[in-house]
Amino acid sequence: MKIINYKEIAKKARLEILNMHFLSQESHIGSAFSCIDILVVLYFKILRINPKNFLDENRDRFILSKSHAITALYAVLALRGFFNKEILKKYCKNESNLPGHGTKDSVCGVEVSTGSLGHGLPMGVGVALSGKMNKKNYRVFVLISDGECDEGSTWEAALFASHHKLDNLIVIIDYNKFQALGKTNEILNLEPLKDKWASFGWHVQEIDGHNFIKMEELFLSKSFQKNKPTVIIAHTVKGKGVSFMENQLMWHYKSPNKEQYNLANKEIKDEKNIH
Repeated sequence: MKIINYKEIAKKARLEILNMHFLSQESHIGSAFSCIDILVVLYFKILRINPKNFLDENRDRFILSKSHAITALYAVLALRGFFNKEILKKYCKNESNLPGHGTKDSVCGVEVSTGSLGHGLPMGVGVALSGKMNKKNYRVFVLISDGECDEGSTWEAALFASHHKLDNLIVIIDYNKFQALGKTNEILNLEPLKDKWASFGWHVQEIDGHNFIKMEELFLSKSFQKNKPTVIIAHTVKGKGVSFMENQLMWHYKSPNKEQYNLANKEIKDEKNIH
């Protein structure tokens, strides 16, 4: 089995994310840092995809529902070889093909257009149902935010998925415990989150969303259940990898200035605060 240096790939991805947010002065760097380790494991080990034949009808599908963290997906796609990473420098620039939220066909690897929170899972459910109806073997992975669990459309989709026994659907919740204006447990408490999903008929797993080995083991395990969709509650840290960004709400919208960029760049390269 090929050994993947997840830590090194994640470091490169964080540096690309940092550069994108500094050059563009766009928001949501904390959200991208919280989910990047999950994407690294998915794209470099788990997803059955080929950058040279991306439209293979039997490919696994990945949908980033928390599309405000799109820089994480762009960074991983570039590092995985879907497009030249030089394009990343044009993130959110005029006439760029890297908009601030995921847009289908903007670059190779972006499956659907997302951005309105609570929409990614319903789309993923539809894609999974289509796979079942057409007797395809692909799997559908959907990454949602914890804040999206405030949305009625999320729970409607959850009911539909379990009713139709969509065991080809895997949802990952980036549970960093923050949303736009505060902590999730203060805005609308989600707990007991595991019990809620289980009561909707889902197979539920919990994982440290920054532990590469545990995530790989879980995704490769035989613990998924037949006739049940799976949800993985990934406990993460908003702003993970840069000490002054970690668990700080301001980095939902704030962008780094030159001094902060230099400090973050040094920390990531030195790996002082990662994993």
